[in-house]
Amino acid sequence: MKDIFRIFRYLKYFPKQIFLNIFFNICFVFFSLFSFAMIVPFIELLFGVTNPPEAEPVFAFNQAAITDWLTWQLYQLKIAHGAWKCLFLVAIGYICCSFLSNTSRYLGMYFLSPIRNGMIQRIRNDFYHHITILPISFFSAQRKGDIISRLSNDLADIEWSVFNCLQMLIKDPINIIVFSLVLVFISPKMVLFAVVVMPVALFIVSRVGKSLKRNSTKGQDKLGYLFSVLEEAVSGIKIVKSFNMEEEMSGRFEYENHEYTRRMIRVAKRKELGSPLIELLGTLILVTVVIFGGTLVVNGEMRPAILIFFVIIFSRIIPPVQAVISAYYNLQKGSAAAHRIFEVLDQDELIHEKDNAVVKTTFEDKIEYRNVSFAYQADNVLEDINFTVEKGKTIAIVGPSGAGKTTLVDLLPRFYDCSSGDIYIDGVSIKDMNINSLRALIGIVSQESLLFNDSVLHNIAFGQRNVDKEMVVAAAKVANADEFITKMPNGYYSVVGDRGVALSGGQRQRLSIARAVLKNPPILILDEATSALDTESEFYVQEALQLLMENRTAIVIAHRLSTIQYADEIIVMDKGKIVERGTHQKLIENNGLYKKLIDLQSFL
Repeated sequence: MKDIFRIFRYLKYFPKQIFLNIFFNICFVFFSLFSFAMIVPFIELLFGVTNPPEAEPVFAFNQAAITDWLTWQLYQLKIAHGAWKCLFLVAIGYICCSFLSNTSRYLGMYFLSPIRNGMIQRIRNDFYHHITILPISFFSAQRKGDIISRLSNDLADIEWSVFNCLQMLIKDPINIIVFSLVLVFISPKMVLFAVVVMPVALFIVSRVGKSLKRNSTKGQDKLGYLFSVLEEAVSGIKIVKSFNMEEEMSGRFEYENHEYTRRMIRVAKRKELGSPLIELLGTLILVTVVIFGGTLVVNGEMRPAILIFFVIIFSRIIPPVQAVISAYYNLQKGSAAAHRIFEVLDQDELIHEKDNAVVKTTFEDKIEYRNVSFAYQADNVLEDINFTVEKGKTIAIVGPSGAGKTTLVDLLPRFYDCSSGDIYIDGVSIKDMNINSLRALIGIVSQESLLFNDSVLHNIAFGQRNVDKEMVVAAAKVANADEFITKMPNGYYSVVGDRGVALSGGQRQRLSIARAVLKNPPILILDEATSALDTESEFYVQEALQLLMENRTAIVIAHRLSTIQYADEIIVMDKGKIVERGTHQKLIENNGLYKKLIDLQSFL
């Protein structure tokens, strides 16, 4: 339940609404209780169960004195106006109390609404913000479908199983406390008897509740996996169709769906058991109390009207007790969802920014990799990397797949941090720099050109502020993209679809280049930017890249070695180490790995 208590910490943002909710709930209890306060003397006096006091009693704060005082007041009212008029006046008073009671209950719910929805909003915002600052390694180990499930389904579970209980957890404890004090005031002996009986019921309910939590946790995990299967099928729909895997993927989804359904049926069975179980236990406790109270009346230890009043108040305390138990019962299900939410929120950012970090807005001299090593888990992906990139120079990084090329450049914008060694820009360690200012210096064009389901204009201007259309058009022209954009149905306002599905690979890549042009960074990273393109698209993209790289410091990763032969320096990597370095001509003369890669591409 500790995760549930963490959810309730969000209440601190709503002090005014909480105060008003508690105030009106207290009013609700007060008016409800007041309407019953006249029952005992009214029954005794109106129906002649007992005679009124011979003289007006002195009011005192105890059960007998209050009963006698009310009996005397009602007796005077009966003498003055008659029994029926007295009954009418009491009925009017009861209706007024009922109106005030229900109005107070409504106002309590009215002020609860912004608390409930506001807390969900804040949790959703915190969750989204946190996943955007988590390191890339977190997403490598997680299914996207499961993350989506946590933000949608698990939050929905929290809303309906936790926040639906908020009114019960605020109003009903007040009810229980006030009515319990009244019951103790009426008959401490009967209250003691009820307290002895009640723990048995609470124990039974708690056992069922723990079973519900276990099954809910497993059910949420199953749903996350089900979402992942769906996300994979939608993302790779072309592959699924091209390999005729529709039936197999459907079978996989149906199996996971069956497992999830089976688990949720078990959850539903235990959840539905709660209401009748609590109702039955409440009835058994009430009957037991009535029997015990009846023996007190028979023995002359209690007046019949007092027993009636006690039973009425006790019957009024049972629903809030049942509600609190039901709330606890439902919280077990919400606890599983809350655990999955905080499992993400508790993930360490790993990439930490120092206090008073250096805000660097310009690149003046060079980039240095000094003794850099990196490991995802145990084995090193990079080992003892040293090289320098002078301002305005182009450095190419080549090597076979798995050599660590992409990891090497991912360290520069701090997508990961070095396991040992460090990287410096103009002599300042990137770990000492403000992360936003560091990344503002760097533009990245990767093999996978990710576009958002938005207009061409907004995709090019992504991340930039105070940008007008003319600036976007200028960037698109540099990227050789203006020609095809103007031919689209709505020009720069055409929507590119999910991940840019409405465009070809070359067009998507040119939009990514236009985005980098508009950002105008002094340092440029090109990660196999043309490797997935056909010859014609590669020509246009390569031409755009040449314009982009002018007067910039560039680190280029390329499989097609013909595109980087004019680089100022070529670094050849293999198995996480630098094995060769030099110009294109020098590396050819060395007759090493680079020459071998050139020969293989020439042969192919």
